[in-house]
Amino acid sequence: MGARTAQEYLQGLRDGREVWIGGESVKDVTSHPALRRGASSLGGWLGRQHEAELRDVLTFPSPESGEHVGMSFLRPETRDDLGKRSAAFLESARWSGGMLGRTPDYLNSSVMALASASEFFTAVNPEFGRNIQAYFRHLRENDVVLTHTLVNPSVNRRLTDQGIPSSQVALQIVRHTDRGIVVRGARLLATLGPLADELLVFPSTSLKDDPSSTRYAFAFAVPCATPGLRFLCRDSYDTGRPVFDAPLSARFEEMDAVVVFDDVEVPWERIFLLEDPSSCNSVHSATNSLIHMMHQVVCKNIAKAEFMVGLLCAMTSANQRDRAPQTQAQIAEAMCVVELMKACLTASEANARPDQWGTMTPDRMPLDAARNVFPQQYQRLVELVQLLGSSSLMATPAQADLTSAIAGDIETYFALENLESPQRIGLFRLAQDVAVSGFGARQALYERFFFGAPERVASMLFQAYDKEPLTRRIFDLLGRPDGFAEGQRDTVSGARDGR
Repeated sequence: MGARTAQEYLQGLRDGREVWIGGESVKDVTSHPALRRGASSLGGWLGRQHEAELRDVLTFPSPESGEHVGMSFLRPETRDDLGKRSAAFLESARWSGGMLGRTPDYLNSSVMALASASEFFTAVNPEFGRNIQAYFRHLRENDVVLTHTLVNPSVNRRLTDQGIPSSQVALQIVRHTDRGIVVRGARLLATLGPLADELLVFPSTSLKDDPSSTRYAFAFAVPCATPGLRFLCRDSYDTGRPVFDAPLSARFEEMDAVVVFDDVEVPWERIFLLEDPSSCNSVHSATNSLIHMMHQVVCKNIAKAEFMVGLLCAMTSANQRDRAPQTQAQIAEAMCVVELMKACLTASEANARPDQWGTMTPDRMPLDAARNVFPQQYQRLVELVQLLGSSSLMATPAQADLTSAIAGDIETYFALENLESPQRIGLFRLAQDVAVSGFGARQALYERFFFGAPERVASMLFQAYDKEPLTRRIFDLLGRPDGFAEGQRDTVSGARDGR
């Protein structure tokens, strides 16, 4: 099959999956008002792979079928390959201004790395190594849209933080069958869950490495229409408003869901790890899956920061505040975020090295720095939109007002010197959707916890960072005689004596 069209993707969603939203069972996610426009946008994202001018940017010929498949499935063997991947990530993310945060290329990158490191899985069980390779080929050749769910619900957070899941609600193995395993419980949070083809279930938090944790230790994948699988959605931020009124939330509602597993049977061929807490705890770092996910995410961050800079510049140009030094300084803050993210991407690729399996792997530290900095900086970018938009974010009549009995008032009182009223209103409604709407608040929360609790993500960077050479320099300096390097003391003494 290769890269799918929008129509092929949407047809695949009509599979009888069980999705609940607002107390209602959704029969067809492609037609339900809370989900259909998000599904349509994701279909458009996939459909761009078939545009002639983008085909060589977004796809490459499959080594197996020869069909064009998504560039995120390319296993990088050179730095040039990494550049091809990031070019595709950037092109894809810029299409939505980074506001589609969980596009398929994110998890495609993860599974690519997992399959490239299949020996890790083979060391646990030879079947698991074959399974992950076969699953990767299935994703690549069929352009499968994946979601994932990582975190168990917590009844007792103190125990959860110690690696002990809450047994009454955590997803766990309840029995083995001839065909596979049966699991029961819940997981959160599946972004894109109702709009994905399949669900990847991997551990994210560390499990206690003892026999009591084995029933919680697994990695597998199942179709979203698997019997017993239920997606419980939050309220939709797409409320049916015209795109003019809600330019982001009407387009890019990717939906988040808690996933309930009601005795779901997972076939043996879709199991990648089983009842091995140690392997589950180390899988993302040992396979470099995390690094390749971060590589995609920093590209999304670049696109999102660029979008915010463009919005700030458009707003302040429209109201002619861009000449003020204070305004320029504020927008320069946002520009620095763009350049910092771009520098992290460049450094990660320039310092890339092949891993033990021959996969060209970006340098982790610049990417880790980016994933720690961006969640904080995105909150500031939103704040800058609020500060520079101020009351204009509230002076935003609806599209219906433009053709109503008060259209004359709209035309007279909402125009700017360099923008007619419809353009001005449209611009600030976009800013409103970014900075003060429910959609915008969800984006801010999403970025804040993208990779987990900020302190946990920072702790991971601290633990991975090579601190020893830096601390050694401190003690080397302290150990120099008289505080000077050997050979410098005579020069200094001579200077004191006037020589």
